[in-house]
Amino acid sequence: MAENTKSSHTDEFYKVKHKEQMKHQVITFALMIIFTIVAFALVAGDFSKLFIIPVLLLLAAVQVMFQLYYFMHMSEKGHEMPALMIYSGIFAAILTILALTTITWI
Repeated sequence: MAENTKSSHTDEFYKVKHKEQMKHQVITFALMIIFTIVAFALVAGDFSKLFIIPVLLLLAAVQVMFQLYYFMHMSEKGHEMPALMIYSGIFAAILTILALTTITWI
């Protein structure tokens, strides 16, 4: 009898946890759809390229972070090493782009 009570409490805990995760995923998905619509509207509208490009890059960066943390579950325990590798790769890519841009413009 005690085992059944413990199991039901554990099951209830996981149901609540999964419900919260699903709520976060649905909200994040809706935000990504909105960001995509905003990006299309900016490109379709008559705006300056100096305004559009940084805004598009910012929207893209936010969408990547949403996908990593909510859909790839990078915020959970056990994902520290893959997160470190991803962030190291992003850092190396940014340094490479900055170096090549600097060499090209000088």
